[in-house]
Amino acid sequence: MRIIVVYPPGGLSDGVARALAERLSWQLGVAVRVENRGGGGGSVGLQALARAPADGHTLAFSAVSPLTLRPHLGAVGYDPFRDIEPVASVMYTPVLLVGTPTFTGRGFADLLVQAKAHPGALRWATSGLATAGHLVLEQVQLGSRVAVTHIPYKGGGQQLTDALGGQFELLSTNVAPAQLAHIEAGRFKPLAVGAPQRLDVLPQVPTFAELGLPQANVTSLFGLFAPGGTPTRVLDRLNAEINAAVQTPPIRERLLASDNLPALGDRPSFARRIAEEWRSNHQLKGANIKME
Repeated sequence: MRIIVVYPPGGLSDGVARALAERLSWQLGVAVRVENRGGGGGSVGLQALARAPADGHTLAFSAVSPLTLRPHLGAVGYDPFRDIEPVASVMYTPVLLVGTPTFTGRGFADLLVQAKAHPGALRWATSGLATAGHLVLEQVQLGSRVAVTHIPYKGGGQQLTDALGGQFELLSTNVAPAQLAHIEAGRFKPLAVGAPQRLDVLPQVPTFAELGLPQANVTSLFGLFAPGGTPTRVLDRLNAEINAAVQTPPIRERLLASDNLPALGDRPSFARRIAEEWRSNHQLKGANIKME
């Protein structure tokens, strides 16, 4: 059995996927290998999933954005509702906006002042086109009527290295131990967070909703997916096994330690959340976002 991680190695999602693979291997009694296929904001990996046999032996670990946002902004090599089957949600991840050592402001208000004074001068990096971090960026631009330059990466690992090197001023990232350590050391300035409420680990950092930008208050939902046409009995069995795995102490504690919330539930609930997010993102279809 294999799990395609639609991001490069080294990020939070890759670590969670590998922990899940290890646990599922024990529960199912089969070898489970992880294969990283980054690119296209997750669409490259999901295209590989869509072409895999629909027998339950191939899954993909991804945020929902390659299904709910990416198809609105450009062609993808799969139908998000016909070719991909939601299997089980795994975690909600807050989207954290930080200023890098190159950012001269002190808070989010300074970001807006600089962006209005010098349109396009601020460089804002995300983990890829049509990711949750990219969605936050676009919603900030639309809601605040400012212009920044988007720097899309192919995952979270390299962008963190480049952020520390001052290659850009702003970064959408996950709330993870490495990022929190850099904040504590003063290398990153936390500016805002996409979450239902302020995070216990960063109580001084306002949510985007508090800043008057509720559309940018994005929390990224991650889960496991199967090729379209996978038998229902197989999908239901995998859903039960994944829910059980997420509830085990090693994985649950791993998520909570980085302010990620376990997301449990049945397949219909996961599918409904994806459909709702797809509809809400439809407004960005005409936002002149270039995907090349």
